[in-house]
Amino acid sequence: MELVEELNEKRERYNAEAEKHRHHRDKLNEQTREWVRKRDELNAQARDFIDAASAHKIRRNELNQEVRDIKVQRDLWNRKVNETAEALAKKKREKEPLKGPPIRVLKKKLKELELKQQTSVLKPSEEKELIDQMRQLNGEIKEKEKDLEGDDEIKTLLAEATEAREKAEYYHAKVEELAVQSQKEHDDMMELYDKSDAVRKEADKAQENFIKCKVQADEEHQKHIEMIKQVHDYDKMLSGIRHRDSTGEPGTEMPTMIERKSDRDEAKEIYERFRKGEKLSTEDIMLLQNSGYL
Repeated sequence: MELVEELNEKRERYNAEAEKHRHHRDKLNEQTREWVRKRDELNAQARDFIDAASAHKIRRNELNQEVRDIKVQRDLWNRKVNETAEALAKKKREKEPLKGPPIRVLKKKLKELELKQQTSVLKPSEEKELIDQMRQLNGEIKEKEKDLEGDDEIKTLLAEATEAREKAEYYHAKVEELAVQSQKEHDDMMELYDKSDAVRKEADKAQENFIKCKVQADEEHQKHIEMIKQVHDYDKMLSGIRHRDSTGEPGTEMPTMIERKSDRDEAKEIYERFRKGEKLSTEDIMLLQNSGYL
């Protein structure tokens, strides 16, 4: 029967279309699951980077606090250095013998001669004389300082000055050491934050692709459902024809054959739409069955 063949042909075409959409939907769902896996993996990696960066931040802050604390000690000993230097200079002036020029005068003269040697063009004999004068001044200075260093009060001040200078140098070195460590922790922290940002961007892209695939998969699923409904509609048509051929009666969906002219005209119009390949509703199919067209 030509009509049955046409219905079977349309049914198979819609069924094949339904299978195509189902296959595409399943493929998209698989891609969706893969994007979810990748997104979650990237987000976990980003969190690991953030956790590691936070650890470096904590350590950096601890080191910065140590730097601040040690700077207090360094500044304290720097003040002690200045105080002992002033006290020592004052005590030396007090203890220095009145005989001969004071040490400060000798040192000033020595600097002047050193500057003259560095900036003047001298004859060999002049330079030799200058060097002899510098040597003599230096000897006088050392002799005077040696005499002063034998004084108990000056010895005490010298010891205090030496301790203050050593302590100040120690704490200054410690500040620099800790500052280098703090900077290293800061650099490591920033590097990890940058890595986290980069990975987070990849995770955002994976999320976008997940949404895109999910929307497409839903669209394919809807198309699959629509095609399956069409297949079921054709199954109903074919079932109605088989029932009519075997019993000579229309399908059981409606109790009586439609005889009114308006209903027959409507059935004819529906049938023409069907022949053109348009989608029919379940009510349209039942009307065709009960009108005798199927």
